[in-house]
Amino acid sequence: MAHDVTFEIPSRDLGKADVTFHVKRSGKKLGTLAVSKGSVVWFPKDHSYGYRIGWSEFDKLMIDNGVRGPEKR
Repeated sequence: MAHDVTFEIPSRDLGKADVTFHVKRSGKKLGTLAVSKGSVVWFPKDHSYGYRIGWSEFDKLMIDNGVRGPEKR
């Protein structure tokens, strides 16, 4: 099942501001992903707090738990 993903690009230096992705499944909000220079933070729907992971940990998480996907474009 495909997800709908939209994003907002801040109108300032991306090195200091998050890029925010709004993720929906079947038209309903699944959560929000905030990507920054230092980490990735997942905010589940209806939560005011997020789950943060640094880039090194994210790399390990994806390699250890992800499913091998398409080649880089």
